[in-house]
Amino acid sequence: MNSAPSAAAAPVRIVPAALKDIPAIIALAEATWEPTYRFIISKEQIDYMYRVIYTPASLRRQMQDEHHTFLVAHHDGTPAGYASFGPLPDENGAKVFKLHKIYVLPTRQGQGLGLHLLEAVEQAARKVGGTFLDLNVNRYNPALAFYERRGFERQREVDVAIGPYFMNDFVLRKQL
Repeated sequence: MNSAPSAAAAPVRIVPAALKDIPAIIALAEATWEPTYRFIISKEQIDYMYRVIYTPASLRRQMQDEHHTFLVAHHDGTPAGYASFGPLPDENGAKVFKLHKIYVLPTRQGQGLGLHLLEAVEQAARKVGGTFLDLNVNRYNPALAFYERRGFERQREVDVAIGPYFMNDFVLRKQL
């Protein structure tokens, strides 16, 4: 395992999430959402988007109706991060998936958990015939460099409306 010594001391276990895991996902989101975005968007936008995306009803809809697969990373037996992904409409015969979310607790960042989650998403998408993995990342998010180091390439810029706010993103793509 190529990870930091502290990550090697406690193995990472990534498991698919079910509806019963929604409270754990919400707890992780509460701990990661604000630190991730506080230097990128306003507090009002953070609060609004969080209320839209992370209610139990919204997460249930994402899992059941929108067919998002959630994965939870456990470090030393405790949930420490999560990711979600799902299929997009096929593009000229290419089966495309989208990474919707990937967050790791601030206290666990830099230990390889994000990489483990990303690799688990890529492997799951490949397993069902995925050709590409897309994601949106805010143009000012330092995570952009992480994705580019992992082989994602910028496709275009988009401004995504979320209620009265906009996320100013890059759309990135990686061939699987």
